[in-house]
Amino acid sequence: AVRVLVLQAAWALAGGQVRYSVPEEAKGGTVVGRLAQDLGLEAGEAEARRLRLVAQGRRASVEVSGASGALLVSSRLDREELCGKSAPCALRLEVLLERPLRVFHVELEVTDINDNAPIFPAAWKNLSLSENSPPGFRFPLEGASDADIGANAQLSYTLSPSEYFTLDVKSSDENRKSLFLVLAKSLDRETIPVHRLVLTATDGGRPSLTGTMELVISVLDANDNPPQFNHVNATDPDEGSNKEFFYSILSSIPIGNRELFTINAKTGEIRLAGTLDFEDVRLHELQIEATDKGTPPLSGHCSVELEVLDVNDNAPEVRVTSLSVPVAEDASVGTVVALLSVSDRDSGANGRVRCWVWPASPFGLEATFAGSYSLVLREALDRERVSEYEVEVRAEDGGAPALRARRGVRVPVSDVNDNAPAFAQAVYTVLARENNAAGAELARLWARDPDEAGNGRVSYSVWEGGVGGGGWRPASSYVSFEVRAVDAGEPPLCGNATVQLFVLDENDNAPALLAPAGSAPEAGEAAAAAGSGSGSVTLWAWAAWGAAAGQVVAKIRAVDADSGYNAWLRYELWEPRGKGPFRVGLYSGEVSTARALEEADGPRQRLVIVVRDHGEPARSATATLSVSLLEAAEAALAAAAGSSSSSSSSRSAVGVEMGSVAASAATNVWLVVAICAVSSLFLLAVVLYGASRWAPRAAVLSGPGPTTLVCASEVGSWSYSQRHSRSLCVADGAGKSDLMVFSPNFPPPPPGPAAKDAQPEPSALLDT
Repeated sequence: AVRVLVLQAAWALAGGQVRYSVPEEAKGGTVVGRLAQDLGLEAGEAEARRLRLVAQGRRASVEVSGASGALLVSSRLDREELCGKSAPCALRLEVLLERPLRVFHVELEVTDINDNAPIFPAAWKNLSLSENSPPGFRFPLEGASDADIGANAQLSYTLSPSEYFTLDVKSSDENRKSLFLVLAKSLDRETIPVHRLVLTATDGGRPSLTGTMELVISVLDANDNPPQFNHVNATDPDEGSNKEFFYSILSSIPIGNRELFTINAKTGEIRLAGTLDFEDVRLHELQIEATDKGTPPLSGHCSVELEVLDVNDNAPEVRVTSLSVPVAEDASVGTVVALLSVSDRDSGANGRVRCWVWPASPFGLEATFAGSYSLVLREALDRERVSEYEVEVRAEDGGAPALRARRGVRVPVSDVNDNAPAFAQAVYTVLARENNAAGAELARLWARDPDEAGNGRVSYSVWEGGVGGGGWRPASSYVSFEVRAVDAGEPPLCGNATVQLFVLDENDNAPALLAPAGSAPEAGEAAAAAGSGSGSVTLWAWAAWGAAAGQVVAKIRAVDADSGYNAWLRYELWEPRGKGPFRVGLYSGEVSTARALEEADGPRQRLVIVVRDHGEPARSATATLSVSLLEAAEAALAAAAGSSSSSSSSRSAVGVEMGSVAASAATNVWLVVAICAVSSLFLLAVVLYGASRWAPRAAVLSGPGPTTLVCASEVGSWSYSQRHSRSLCVADGAGKSDLMVFSPNFPPPPPGPAAKDAQPEPSALLDT
């Protein structure tokens, strides 16, 4: 049974290396070592992190069990096939561990077993010896070879029993022995013409293995003097043909390299017939034979050793043993990208190799073990700047001249979601006309995300966290909201942009006439409805004859729901055309007298006033103003009565501010007060005169009676009565001026004569 000997399963301090030993010819499935445990991995971690092996140049014949993490024999292990005569036979393996990528070194020594028997160059060998050869004559023999190493290749030789021959073995070292067949007794061709011996080679293995070669020795007739060697130059003191001889190569070590050399049969000059390779065989041993032409021929032997000197004939070799690509752009500095093996078959300075990476960034080389390098990340990556690198690993040996090698490595960079979508502008200003249909495009925004695939796929939305929330919202003339762009990465990244939407006005609203202040609510609604349409609205006003030019009679009030020029109104007097008694302020809407009013202007004037905006096309509304021409006092009273009637009966005297009458009332009020005062004084004088004559003097006048309150506003008119006390107010709010008018109110005279000396208390006629 094959047993596995674990020589060492500990970390070497210098290189972090695990060493195992396994005999050759171990069966498939044989456990070499508990690799996962020796690397310090937990149970199940080897499979989760894909623990695997990368062989260094030669077939390793071992594998890692994914389930257990043990190192197993996967195929036949033949030390002689893997390493030849090299000792020890150590296989350098690299172990990869992912997530994160780590590299470990494993050295597996394949130990030798005695599975190869000694082999002679031939199954038999023919020798010729003269019968007069003296005892002690030595004839060189070619030894056997053993493919094993160590004790398994240490050979001992024995010769089958013979009274004529013995075997002499001389050891130059433990692996090289010279064999000589020694003549122990004089030969007699007539007695024994042919001798047959068996040469046996036995190795030092347990159990030992053997190999044999048959020696066939022919005895020749006598020939006095054999040739003697002087280096590779032989001499023969014999005369004639006995003095002539020729050279030949009997054998070579290693076996099979005899064809690399030739020897000149006459001169003994050895020449190369093939190419020597220091890396294959560093020492050649040739057995040379010189044979004369005598009868019988005699021969002499010598051994020639040729040492091969190394020259720089092998360029470095760069192999990529493992490549972990693509590399994520957020990979940390020091991440292992690839594992490389660099070797040079030459020796000494010719085999010393220097390696580097071109270009120098962002990758570099780190020596991990003899001849092993890791291509590692030296700088941070950015896929959006460089998405792929073409890296060249260069190697140069120390020979003269130096030989070089290079190996290209393509390193793609994989994307991570490290870029948020970015709008071209932080703030977008959008101008849109009103009356757009729902779903109409207002503007087109675009956010750039330089990532790829899902990391760069952007979706847009109105940000729910903005003012008013997401979705549709009512728009005024100005709306500000945020648009959010979100990519599909994990985790998703987003960018925001502010959209300022300005709604451009269109002239879609006609001017609307406003109801006069103090009018009934239904009158106001009627005015607004009429003003928004295209029909004409009739308004009333009063003016006094004799009013001077510039006297404000009424004021047309209108509004436009549009803005800007579309809401800028102008007022035009459409009828009567020509030089009429009235005019309209172009932008104020005030109807005033163009000249002094005369009786010839008639009792009534009909004015058609058009209100237009400045839009394109312009929209308009029409108001018909009926101005009644009265005497000054009548105009004031009519204005007051009309105002009271308007508030009680809710008639639609719409769109006009009656403040025009207030301007004339401010002039006429004093006239009315003066007339009332003079009338009161006259009446008082008459009463006092009558009382002084007919009334008793003891009568006492009562105090003043109830007063009459007249309120005047900027849009109101006057109303007065001597018979009734009433409160008149046109405007809803306080007027410009309040007049308190006190009128005398005498009770009926008491019966009896009036006192002549009774004097009434003077009453305040006017208090402002």
